[in-house]
Amino acid sequence: MSRRGTAEEKTAKFDPIYRNRLVNILVNRKALAIRWLLGASRKCPGRNMAFKLSSELVDAAKGSGDALRKKEETHRMAEANRAFAHFR
Repeated sequence: MSRRGTAEEKTAKFDPIYRNRLVNILVNRKALAIRWLLGASRKCPGRNMAFKLSSELVDAAKGSGDALRKKEETHRMAEANRAFAHFR
């Protein structure tokens, strides 16, 4: 007789750090920056990923590049939608 796996009940544990919205924004900010850098690196043609990522990091330090353009575009969209933030 085969035994079926029993589903354990998953309970969400409360983490007091994430209650503070500012901390959550700080954590997401780093993840978004890394995601944008990797996405921009994958898009550009080059020899290998290390070379593409290093060139994207240099471009970001200079103030140009696709990742920085994506950040500025996101900020423009946030400014444009600021008036509608109180509607939930």
